[in-house]
Amino acid sequence: MKTIFKVAALIAALVAGSAQAQYPNRPVQLIVPWGAGGGTDATARIIGALLEKELKQPFNVVNRTGGSGVVGHDAIARAPADGYTLGLITVEIAMMHHVGLTALKPTDYTPIGLMNADPSGINVRTDAPYKSVKDLLTAIKANPGKFKASGTGQGGIWHLAIAGLLKDQGIDPGALPWVPSQGAAPGLQDLVSGGVEVVPCSIPEARAMIDAGKVRPLAIMDANPPALYPKLPTLKAELGTDWQIAAWRVIAAPKGIPADVQKTLGAALKKVYDSSEYKEFMAKQGYGTVWADSDGAAKFMAAADANLGAALKAVGLAK
Repeated sequence: MKTIFKVAALIAALVAGSAQAQYPNRPVQLIVPWGAGGGTDATARIIGALLEKELKQPFNVVNRTGGSGVVGHDAIARAPADGYTLGLITVEIAMMHHVGLTALKPTDYTPIGLMNADPSGINVRTDAPYKSVKDLLTAIKANPGKFKASGTGQGGIWHLAIAGLLKDQGIDPGALPWVPSQGAAPGLQDLVSGGVEVVPCSIPEARAMIDAGKVRPLAIMDANPPALYPKLPTLKAELGTDWQIAAWRVIAAPKGIPADVQKTLGAALKKVYDSSEYKEFMAKQGYGTVWADSDGAAKFMAAADANLGAALKAVGLAK
């Protein structure tokens, strides 16, 4: 009889262990620190949909905005480290602590994979009198404080994009006051309505407004013109400068998730990245695709943290 009980207990333990190991066995939350309609939101939704197909559980995208990205990034970092709350952390995590918005750093997460990077464009309203980025910079220099820009939070990636360019061109970054927003989408709405005159953001984020004839891109902060608009000039061609900057996005979990869960997520995410669905969606939207696994993403973010911190300090945005 004792032997029977021992066998039954062993079977029960094995079954329980097997059930516990089957991750995920319930819906997963995927937090986006920025508003709906922007590039981060769109990227998160295609990744979530494909992870859902791969892992056979719902991946529910939740937009947690506020605090120039701090609220959402904080929610990801503070979630239970069980793999059931993930997030699409953005380049701002390597910037926010430099400008005094939060103590959070890239090392406060377990990166699963780097999925995307997009360089900044410079956008104005279609009816603006500036036909080139050189025209725009000349007007800003001649009228310090008259024009405003928006597209992300104070000290965010698009703020640094334009501030760094102004500094590079010998113009005080303060000549173009920054209006914080919860991402590119509301910044572009403000541009169209006349609240601001300039929105630096990725070309894919501005694409709908560009194609609708409401916004005109002047240049791209990259070595090559974007695939969406191959005639759009680079800053190098327009101004002779090497100034380049891009936003990037990493699927991450709270620090300390179980190794087996991290392994499952990493393998599934790589399949998502390699899938034709992901590549076709990203190409159609004009989003750049870049992959690095957990270790590679951690190294990538560490380098970005150092480089962006130095750039923020150079333009006077670092605390």
